[in-house]
Amino acid sequence: MREHLQIAFRTAFLVTGSAADAEDAVQEGFVKAWRALARFRRGAPFRPWLLAIVVNEARNRRRQAGRQAALALRSFDPRAEAVEDVVSDSAERERVLALLAGMGDEDRLAIGCRYFLDLSEQEMAEALGWPRGTVKSRLSRALARLRTALETQA
Repeated sequence: MREHLQIAFRTAFLVTGSAADAEDAVQEGFVKAWRALARFRRGAPFRPWLLAIVVNEARNRRRQAGRQAALALRSFDPRAEAVEDVVSDSAERERVLALLAGMGDEDRLAIGCRYFLDLSEQEMAEALGWPRGTVKSRLSRALARLRTALETQA
């Protein structure tokens, strides 16, 4: 549990946009994963399986609350290495984060999972329940929209 707690929380937060809802989703997701452990396929990667359960719980919480929470990407540590890889200048990083916060849910999830959580395309597909081709196309379109927004703002 300790090994996967941070990535599970960050993933749930990407979906819910709320720390409290993310914590609840992670806790419930871990309980459900524990109960379903007997159904886990031996040899399959554990992290995407666990994250898929957490994502489903987070989606359920967001639906139950009846809100379309905006992602607060600013909650991620701006000094994190993954962010530094994407944008090195502090002002530029703030601009990118502000644009991401205004993007649609699928765009934020695709970019957030890939570049903030550092999930592979396969892990994203399993965690989000999207086919791998959908992950590639959504990520590509999200990055194109982000690029266009950055150019428009310049």
